[in-house]
Amino acid sequence: MASSSSTSVFLVFSSLLIFSTLLYVSEADYSAPIVKGLSWDYHHKTCHKVEKIVRKHLKKVFKEDIGQAAGLLRLHFHDCFVQGCDGSVLLDGSHGGPSEQTAPPNQSLRKQAFSIIEDLRNLVHRECGRVVSCADIVALAARDAVHLSGGPNYDVPLGRKDGLSFATQNATLNNLPAPTSNASTILSALATKNLTPIDVVALSGGHTIGVSHCSSFTPRLYPTQDPTMEKTFAHGLKEVCPTNTTNATTIMDIYSPIKFDNKYYVDLMNRQGLFTSDQDLYTHEVTKPIVESFAHDEKLFFEEFVKAMIKMGQMEVLTGEKGEIRAHCSIRNHDNKGYFSYLVEEEDQSDLESRAELLYVMCRLVAGEDDSGGELEHHQSLTNETERMDPQIRAQIARLEARISRVEARMEKLEVSVRYLQRRMYVYGFVCLMSVLYAIFK
Repeated sequence: MASSSSTSVFLVFSSLLIFSTLLYVSEADYSAPIVKGLSWDYHHKTCHKVEKIVRKHLKKVFKEDIGQAAGLLRLHFHDCFVQGCDGSVLLDGSHGGPSEQTAPPNQSLRKQAFSIIEDLRNLVHRECGRVVSCADIVALAARDAVHLSGGPNYDVPLGRKDGLSFATQNATLNNLPAPTSNASTILSALATKNLTPIDVVALSGGHTIGVSHCSSFTPRLYPTQDPTMEKTFAHGLKEVCPTNTTNATTIMDIYSPIKFDNKYYVDLMNRQGLFTSDQDLYTHEVTKPIVESFAHDEKLFFEEFVKAMIKMGQMEVLTGEKGEIRAHCSIRNHDNKGYFSYLVEEEDQSDLESRAELLYVMCRLVAGEDDSGGELEHHQSLTNETERMDPQIRAQIARLEARISRVEARMEKLEVSVRYLQRRMYVYGFVCLMSVLYAIFK
């Protein structure tokens, strides 16, 4: 009897493990081809906790206000459609001109979304150093906004660098589809970005969460009502927006406004889409059957949405030596020389070697060793050379040395922990084996 009970428990546990593995593989199957410079495990060695850090913080944020999920998802859209997914929408304006944020389509982006990204950047950089770009953090935040709102979970290719400039007002206006655009206009515009009609309809499904300002849809209400809008729905909107100048907001999806699902497409079939760009998807001959298929099959919508998100997230990305990793998401790095991770890439190798040699001699002097052979005079010249370095470079080197020391200390603690866990695993494994043998031979 005891043997049968033990066997049953083992089978149940094994089944759970197999199911979990299959579920993970099915998520990975959504993966689309990725561009050169990005990879699925880009931060595995430099910041393997980045995704956990982002998700843990966003769980806290959404617990207080799930509405922030839509703001983060929209921020990713607006970043990628204008000069690529380079975090340029995060940049503040400068003497060079107004930023992307001041363009009319971006003025309604949630201010809290920018603050959340900066908070995430601070948490990630505090844990790992400046090795993860703001553009990557925006992409991860958008993924978690979808998943934590009830949508699909999926892998995100990483390795983006942050842009060195923001787009002009005209470029921003020309690259963001307007809510008053019809389906033909949107399909043509997004085809230039390698997005298919299925991609366009799937990405539009992001409107299943969030709110809209009256100004984005009142042209469908005044001076005359759009005949493609259901009358009762239109009447409700007029109560929220009694004039075409009302500055109010309303939910995008009347069925499940805070849950990421396929009800947006049900809205369109019921003529309850909010924007012209939404409702016209159910009028256009190319996109109408796609809307219907997504309305009837949520799993299909999720699969196509993930493919489209991964494709969109690779638009005109900067990788390798292009761009930088910003120390603060809203401003370019002051030195304009890219970024420092584990290596100071912009520093001349001979300067680094001279600094290392100088530190070695200083250690010898502190230890009381003689400086025979005129080494002190030689390294005094090295000191002068070091002092002539760019002050920002010297400061970066000092911070790098401090970070290396902290990493070495963490590695020592980690090695101790690993050895301890290994010993415990051996003990538990032995106990488990003995229990199984006892159950078999009892």
